[in-house]
Amino acid sequence: MHHKKVLLISRTTRLHDRMRELSHALDISVLLATPDTFDQAVSSGNNFDLITLDLAGATDGLVSRVSGYAANSGCIPQLLVVDEDKLSGLHMPVQGRNDFILSSAKQDEFEVRMTQLLWPGEENAPSDIVVVDNMTINLATYQIYIDDKPVDLTLMEYSLLSFLATHPSRAYSRETLLHRVWGFEYCGGTRTVDVHIRRVRSKVGPQVASHICTVRGVGYLFKL
Repeated sequence: MHHKKVLLISRTTRLHDRMRELSHALDISVLLATPDTFDQAVSSGNNFDLITLDLAGATDGLVSRVSGYAANSGCIPQLLVVDEDKLSGLHMPVQGRNDFILSSAKQDEFEVRMTQLLWPGEENAPSDIVVVDNMTINLATYQIYIDDKPVDLTLMEYSLLSFLATHPSRAYSRETLLHRVWGFEYCGGTRTVDVHIRRVRSKVGPQVASHICTVRGVGYLFKL
């Protein structure tokens, strides 16, 4: 799947945390705008793949302007966020491939609906995401976040952590980890695994490190 750009238009900040989480769960970047900065946002030179419009407090004039921009820009899909008590008065845009979602919907539903608009018919993006406590692993982009902040891991540190996290509740010997993570051609000793485990634990912090368990006489296990 390819990186996508999303424009969020909202009079308030109530969707900002949700969009930040989605930018980590999905391969997207988000530009935030208000009704007052909408014109500035669409003239910024960005080519948006989705417009998310929060209808709370949005005037009919704004809705019309957004729909006009979307239609004139290749029918950009729109995701309308509506409060439940306003659902009966919802009017969907006529042109393009659009959807709506209740503002009270769970984050998983936001993710699914946005994915379907951004990548119709493609592999489901959430399968590329692993979430454990305060850690998010994006298997598609080789990125790891702790508390929404990127963690600077080497490729082998990332590979070791992502392998353990995607194969939880099973102990792996150091020799097996060398073969599975480093590859069959690796000629180093098993102590390399211990060194990398120690570095990973120090970088991800105590909450995630507590999941990486040492199994005496065997190796390591990722405990959920």
